[in-house]
Parts: sequence; structure tokens; C-alpha cells
Amino acid sequence: MAKKKLKLPEAGQWPDKLVIPALAVGAVLTTAGFLMAFLYAAPVNGAALDSPKLVGDVMVTHQQLLSQKIFYFHMPVAIVSFIALVFAAYYGIRFLMTREQRFDTCSRVAMEITLLFVIFTMVTGDLWTRFEWGVWWTWEPRLTTYLILMLIVIAYFVLRNAVDDPERRATYASVVSIIALVDVPICFMITRLIPSSIHPVITREGGMAPDMAMTVVIVLVGMLLVAFALYRLRFRQARLDERMQALKDQLED
Repeated sequence: MAKKKLKLPEAGQWPDKLVIPALAVGAVLTTAGFLMAFLYAAPVNGAALDSPKLVGDVMVTHQQLLSQKIFYFHMPVAIVSFIALVFAAYYGIRFLMTREQRFDTCSRVAMEITLLFVIFTMVTGDLWTRFEWGVWWTWEPRLTTYLILMLIVIAYFVLRNAVDDPERRATYASVVSIIALVDVPICFMITRLIPSSIHPVITREGGMAPDMAMTVVIVLVGMLLVAFALYRLRFRQARLDERMQALKDQLED
């Protein structure tokens, strides 16, 4: 009887060829966005001054909020964290439907990217909170719902490390990724559902000026390309590890 051929995880896929260009373009766009935030986008007016002051050739009547520059990075990394979580939940659903290990790996790597950008979001958000509100933390609705999201993402990895059986681990993790996705629309809509929230709502307050919008878009595209490159690099590493483990198991058999 012929021995059944072992199906090994793939060693690479065509999107891996885009990693280096995506990482390079993403780094360039992110750097360009950083420079635009300070050299192109105008500062946002804050509280009114006691008396107008001449700054350069411009008569200034309000404080210029340089801390607003954090916004050009805080908003893009938050959006990227949401997008990465969408993919994590999608692949989690695919795993529950097919029980294929590849989809569990896709979901796990997407959650790793999610955690990375969730941390970036919390750090930039806390910096903005400290400069604008004078505190490092306040139980404001948007901050609270996003904190819950971060705790769910952390719980995802705690759960994965706590369960030994691969099938059960992947199943529980997929369910948690879906639960985390449920919090995304809540995070997005909470400031619209609770008008008293002190967290700003860009679209409700007249939108952004063209220079602000351009800066945000450039940083967002750069961050998305960086996230894509990191995902592909990590996914390739994970699949190579799985391929190596499958070969070891075959040799032991």
C-alpha cells in the first residue's frame, strides 16, 4: 500500500513579493506625513488669547494647538487596528467553517497586527489626552470602549497560551476574534450616540480642512502598507514554522 503523501503548509505565496516595495513605500509615506503634520498642516486654534499677538506675519488671536499634530497619527493607527481586526474575525469565521489550520494562522497573525496598532492607538491617544485634557486617563466613552477592545485582544493571546489542544485553541480564539469585532462599531459610534462625550467627532464638527485631510490620508496609506508588509512577513514565518513542524512529525512517524 502506497504511503499517503503529506500535505505541507506552503512556503510562500505571491503577495510576499510585494513586502519590500510595500514596506518601502509605507515608510516613505509615513515619513512624508510626519513632515506634513508639522510643516504643511496648519495648527488648530485653541482657547482665545487675552490680546492678539503677531506670530511671524500672522496676527494670532487663539492658542495654536501643536498637540493636535498627534491626531495625524492617532487616527490612522486606530483605523488600521480596526481593519486588521476585521481580517482577524473574517479568517476566524473561515476557520470555524472549514477547520483548516491555515485560516487559524491567518487570524492569529492578523490579531498580532491588531494588537500592535491598538497599542500605538492607546499611546498616541493618551499623549493627546494629557496635552488637551490635562490628564493621562479619563473614563470618556470612546476611551473606555477602546480600552475594552484592547483587553479583549490581549485576552485572545492569553487564551491561546492557556489551551494546549490545537483544535480547541483555534476554535476558542476564533470566537474571541469575532467578539472583539463586535466592539469595533461600538467604538466608532459611541461619540455619536453620546453627544455629551468630550471626544471630538470630525465629521459632525464640520470635517477637516484640505491640508489636514491630505496629511491624514497620506499617513493612513503609509500605515496600511506597513501593516500589510508586517502581516505578510509574520505570516510567512508562521507558515514556515508549521511546515518545519510537519516535516519533523513525518520523520518521527
